[in-house]
Amino acid sequence: MKLEDQLAKLESLGLPLDRGITIDDVLYSFDRASFEKRQFDLLLFLIGADVEREPWGRPFCSRAWNFDTECIYGDGSYVQIVERLAKLANVGKRMSEVSDHVDMVAATGWVEYTLDDEKRRWDVEVNDDWADVMVVTYVMDALESPTQHFYQRDNGQAMVLYFLTDEQATAINELAPTQNTLMRVISS
Repeated sequence: MKLEDQLAKLESLGLPLDRGITIDDVLYSFDRASFEKRQFDLLLFLIGADVEREPWGRPFCSRAWNFDTECIYGDGSYVQIVERLAKLANVGKRMSEVSDHVDMVAATGWVEYTLDDEKRRWDVEVNDDWADVMVVTYVMDALESPTQHFYQRDNGQAMVLYFLTDEQATAINELAPTQNTLMRVISS
């Protein structure tokens, strides 16, 4: 299947390329043959990343994120995580007052935010530069809606996260029926 057709199919399933992202941006990372040989598989990983050329800091798709769990370096680390999850869930102004504190030496920390006028705070386990995945899943759980959920695909020490309906996730799994299927993220 041509790369353009794969992109169109993913867009129809809730994973469109962000505005201004072009096929040339996609082909900057891998050649066309790689995408067309590993249909959907490679593309599902790539759309969770940022474009690998200037201007920097542009995600391929705001509904996907390659979350490297080895990302805690001090204050602001959990703010970045919560803000990116909020962007995936498209909660907009429902989320505010995101803050955190991470003391790497004392191995203590917390993250807090306000969602729908309700303040939430979680103490985080500090383990070197690894994110407290349990707290991250609590945040994801709070951002889910009755019809949309977080799904993940394993990527080694990272995971590619997507925000989809159950039907979209099932359809994507049928397109890329590898052992690395989308799994729903559940906090408990």
